[in-house]
Amino acid sequence: MKKILPVLLIVILVAGGWYWWRDHAQQDDGNLTLYGNIDIRQVALAFDGSGRITELIAEEGDVVGKDDIIGRLDTRALELQAKAQEAEVEAQRQALLELKAGARPEEIAQARARVASAHASAELANFNQNRVARLVTSDSGAVSKQEMDRAKAEADAAEATREQEKAALDLILAGAREEDIAAAEARLRSAEAQLEHLRFQLDQGVLRAPSDSVVRSRLREPGDMVTPQSPVYALALTQPKWVRVYVREVDLGLIRPGMEAEIISDSFPDQRFTGTVGYISSVAEFTPKVVQTEELRTNLVYEVRVIISDEAEKLRLGQPVTVQLPIAPAA
Repeated sequence: MKKILPVLLIVILVAGGWYWWRDHAQQDDGNLTLYGNIDIRQVALAFDGSGRITELIAEEGDVVGKDDIIGRLDTRALELQAKAQEAEVEAQRQALLELKAGARPEEIAQARARVASAHASAELANFNQNRVARLVTSDSGAVSKQEMDRAKAEADAAEATREQEKAALDLILAGAREEDIAAAEARLRSAEAQLEHLRFQLDQGVLRAPSDSVVRSRLREPGDMVTPQSPVYALALTQPKWVRVYVREVDLGLIRPGMEAEIISDSFPDQRFTGTVGYISSVAEFTPKVVQTEELRTNLVYEVRVIISDEAEKLRLGQPVTVQLPIAPAA
């Protein structure tokens, strides 16, 4: 029994020391030490349109910039439709210009000549009608009743033609109606809208990177048929980049948004990455199993995101790191 008591005392001291270290080791040297993993946003990138892929430019691991073209669809049918619509737009534009410009001087002169010709024909028909009427009244019998009726009909027809040509001249001189011009403008706008829609569909056949990123996966190949629901690339956005860590409730009051932090990676033990606390969760949760800490996993913790400055792009998605937050030593 005397031999067992010293051993039990040593075990109790070691256990107490371990529990003390567990509660205080994270705050040695005025630093709060946390453990987490690198996290970034990812994009499942797909074409806006449907069709067959003709070209994929980027490969896995390539760094692409914002708006860089990384893929194309077969859009030859749309290109032909766009050319036909361009011709329709030009035809409608010329028709509108013709209405606004009015008749040419040559057309006005031609209309005046037709009026003069119709006037002369009407005068001649009236003269013939009067002559036939005089012969009828003379009782000479030289002109029949039928000839008198024919002369009168010819005179009436000539007068109607003169009025018609005069009305046509007035229309030419008055120009196009406002309603006709408005209708022509509406037809032009409709043709332009259809052309713009075709150009938009053509643009949907080009795949662009939404922002600076790294190609993680190339999911399709040229020749594949795709739709807007078919991802073609998986991209990892280079910014922002942060560490997802978890803080115990007892340490929550020691940190605040905007605090400076140092990030240490096993891959670069001699290099310190700088960062700032950007987000502190307002809701507690059970410690996730991915957190590399010696705390019991049933403890409640709060998620914290530490934004990292990594211009050289050394840290990778999911990489485990250590975060040190400078805090005032405990009294």
